[in-house]
Amino acid sequence: MSRPIPELVAGVRNPATLSVCKDHVDAVYFSIDRFSLRARARDITLDNLDTFVEQVKDSGLKAYLAVNTVIYPEDLPAVDAVMETAASAGVDAVIAWDPAVINKSVECGLDLHISTQANVSNWQAAEFYRKLGASRVILSRELTLGQIKDIRQHTDMELEVFVHGAMCQAVSGRCYLSAYLLGRSGNCGDCTQPCRWQWTLHGENGGLVELGGKYLLSARDLCMIEYVPELIDAGVDAFKIEGRLRNPGYAAVVSRCYREALDCCLDGSFTRERAQQWKEQMAAVYNRGFSTGFYFGVPGPDGLAVEKDMNASSVRRQAVGVVQNYFVKQGAAAVRLMEGGLAVGDNIVIEGTSTYLEQEVESLMIGVDLVQEAGKGQDVGMKVADRVRENDRVFRVERI
Repeated sequence: MSRPIPELVAGVRNPATLSVCKDHVDAVYFSIDRFSLRARARDITLDNLDTFVEQVKDSGLKAYLAVNTVIYPEDLPAVDAVMETAASAGVDAVIAWDPAVINKSVECGLDLHISTQANVSNWQAAEFYRKLGASRVILSRELTLGQIKDIRQHTDMELEVFVHGAMCQAVSGRCYLSAYLLGRSGNCGDCTQPCRWQWTLHGENGGLVELGGKYLLSARDLCMIEYVPELIDAGVDAFKIEGRLRNPGYAAVVSRCYREALDCCLDGSFTRERAQQWKEQMAAVYNRGFSTGFYFGVPGPDGLAVEKDMNASSVRRQAVGVVQNYFVKQGAAAVRLMEGGLAVGDNIVIEGTSTYLEQEVESLMIGVDLVQEAGKGQDVGMKVADRVRENDRVFRVERI
């Protein structure tokens, strides 16, 4: 390649997600329990931020903290506390767009990356944020490859782009539909995702309009794995994988595929055939179908997943129970089957804030008796391949 290989940045929500992608990425971005567009990602808090950042650094990665919601007057004292704690914890950069957060970041000596919420769409905007103290801009998602090349030619600011993950109907995610319908603001991290709902279109005369699908506003996920060389040639400095609310299995597969793609670009072995294999692997984890977004022009109907629900993957995770206890000497867990049953041979995932484990059910016990299966409502003992923790969730994984 004629240009350097970009930094690979993945979204994580807790130590479990960090553990599965740390060998594939160069940096992770995350949020705490406030001022995040992923308000449900609450495992990292001000109280444990320094511990989490230490885990990131011990993994040899950079730590980027997203503080990217709308900031109201009553939020300003808490913003100051967040920035001061981030500086003390050794965060490598803050991802922000609100001027109050930008000013406080600079005041605290924190490196600054401008969030895609700022909708940076030209090189003069990038240079504007450089004057405010930013070292990197995360470009608008509505740019084409040609427009990104033009920005690259006119600025030496670091440029980051999204390469994979959920796409929003609104410009760079600045959506008010959830706030208008349910009083829960997407710009404050509390989006109810009404664009993913089933909708019916009514004609002007009151009649129903027949359409080929029900999910009329749902955009497909972005996937640029087949065009990694083109993104590198455009002069991009960092690739971002969206998905702070997706499960660790998703983060593991997607981060590994993009790492392999970047490594293949470095050694000259990248091919479209290999890219198609990576794409197939990523299609087996949570997704809404794939598109290339705006990179090759304004997306048409093929950019919408009108006939699919929230998950187009052929693999499903069904919650079945909760870990009650872990027995170190026996290498076993006590599991309460609250939502479904299990059988020997089932593929399962055990997941928690600090746990991610994939395995097959090798044995089940009810009391002192070995059994082949157990039903909803029962307590079972189960051999586990690694340590699990109380309150970890147990999922059965199956193809549909």
